[in-house]
Amino acid sequence: MSNIPNDLKYTPSHEWVKFDNNIATVGITDYAQQMLGDLVYVDLPPIDETVNKGSDAAAVESVKTASDIYSPLSGKVIEVNEALRDNPSIISGDSYNKGWIFKIECADQNEINDLLDAKAYNSLISNESH
Repeated sequence: MSNIPNDLKYTPSHEWVKFDNNIATVGITDYAQQMLGDLVYVDLPPIDETVNKGSDAAAVESVKTASDIYSPLSGKVIEVNEALRDNPSIISGDSYNKGWIFKIECADQNEINDLLDAKAYNSLISNESH
């Protein structure tokens, strides 16, 4: 069973979002990292890049496949998790804390309303795994 913290928001494409004022920290869910397997590379977005909700912002590669990471919100990338460049497996060990991927300054906080809560995300992945 995947770990789905109640204090985060989620996307149907398996990104999680943690809000702190106008800053959104983004990563991939525990479910996503389990499906991907051992991560070997993370392609981080450039600092100051403007990202649009739903557009690809980063990518992860595992021994099995490569997968785009989509921005759950529109805004500007203000920070990336540099530790992932040398050690992408941090995501596998701690996807919701040390394994965050990038932070964006939100352009439109109303986009938050489009994200899933933990219950809705759990329902989504329950349906995917059957």
